[in-house]
Amino acid sequence: MQLPDPCTLVIFGASGDLTARKLIPAMFEQFVRGALPESTAILGVSRSAKTDEAWRAELKPWVAQNANGYVDAKWEAFASRIHYFAGDATTPDCYAPMRARLDAIQAARKLPDNLLFFLSVAPSLYEPIIAQIDAAGLVTEGKRWCSVNPVAKSWQRVIVEKPFGHDSASAESLNRALGRAFEEESTYRIDHYLGKEVVQALLVFRFANAIFEPIWNCQYIDHIQISATETVSVGQRTAFFDQTGALRDMIQSHLFQILAFVAMEPPSSYTADNVRAEKIKIVDALQVPKADEVASHCAFGQFAADAKEGAYHELAGVAKDSTTETYAAVKLHFDNWRWAGTPFFLRTGKKLAKKKTEVVVQFKPPAANLFRTIMPNAPEANRIVIEIAPGEGFSLRFCAKVPGAGIQIAAADMRLDYARQFKSDPVEAYGPLILDAMRGDQTLFKHKIEVERAWNAVMPFLDARSAGARAGMHGNYACGSWGPESANALIGPGRSWNNT
Repeated sequence: MQLPDPCTLVIFGASGDLTARKLIPAMFEQFVRGALPESTAILGVSRSAKTDEAWRAELKPWVAQNANGYVDAKWEAFASRIHYFAGDATTPDCYAPMRARLDAIQAARKLPDNLLFFLSVAPSLYEPIIAQIDAAGLVTEGKRWCSVNPVAKSWQRVIVEKPFGHDSASAESLNRALGRAFEEESTYRIDHYLGKEVVQALLVFRFANAIFEPIWNCQYIDHIQISATETVSVGQRTAFFDQTGALRDMIQSHLFQILAFVAMEPPSSYTADNVRAEKIKIVDALQVPKADEVASHCAFGQFAADAKEGAYHELAGVAKDSTTETYAAVKLHFDNWRWAGTPFFLRTGKKLAKKKTEVVVQFKPPAANLFRTIMPNAPEANRIVIEIAPGEGFSLRFCAKVPGAGIQIAAADMRLDYARQFKSDPVEAYGPLILDAMRGDQTLFKHKIEVERAWNAVMPFLDARSAGARAGMHGNYACGSWGPESANALIGPGRSWNNT
């Protein structure tokens, strides 16, 4: 694998929660693993005034808490790479002194003018910051030669966090703003779910094993479930969440990325262009429900009150007549040969019975039940469960004969546990993705066309066409349950959610 280029990682939103909990611990983790180039530097940018030393002191406890393999002896060596700049990145006054600070860091560490910008800020600030980066002339797109290597040209790239837009129109507007400053090959729309080992392992599972791909289609698969359920509430994010909702927060972003890997056609080779092309094709093949079909293709809910807090619509920061969903489930179909007639069910929710992220591939029963006279109520058909979190693994359920006289059938499960099999600890997903951006590998990042078409597919569930489905949702599921009863109606008779 190509080594990452040395660069300066510029994090806008340095004082934010994401930077402390995820980004810096992820970079420290990669440093401990020896994956960071020796001269790599980090410059955090935020409005609060503080010194390098003060920011490092703030970050150290977060690294100790969140980074796997934390070794106190290695912190000082890593911390020397971390710098801080106080400024309002939405204003032009920020950029001349920031450029001077970057020049000083690059000179001290003998770094080329390779800049990786990470927008870890509120989505409303994306476009103003991108415009200021462009106006300040920080994007030279290879025009500025590296001071370290006179043969090579420097690069500037940008990583944009989710949510990427609020709807179709805002996503298109953001893509236009990015396009004015950065080329598409320099734009990295991140979704940290694609940094998870098991999500990437989906492609290996499907395309490196001859026993699965021949049956990975509508002829053998009855339906597929993709779930990301949580036991926690919305916490202190009520105002943000009430403007967003579960569908925007999880399904349109994270679960659509998993959906693409589950459903896409095999790329001709494992390259960024080929993988992203197939993801675009499969998202483009999603059927967009008509207005009169929306209610039968979704289920929405809001959690009821419990001993800890009131119902969602009673919380501070939530509009009393809010129809923002804390639970969402949708039924999707594809217009293509592989998946014709096979439904995909995606669900997510707050304050549910269990925290888990998984894919369930439910196969059809055998065409003929050989044992119908012996045991008419045989166990359910074959099933593959791909566990993404909190565990990581694959399990296969099949029917087996129970030892003893006569024929009795029971379900048996075989499971691959990633941690046990490969004796490795989980890695914070942001780390490998940031390294990919440093090496110029866009395989696990979203293309602008994919983003826009994903929004088009979910808009009927978000705009006025979904009003009927949102009626009467206040407190329609109990905390600790698996969601509203309408979700069971959505999956339909003869099918059931994997609620084990």
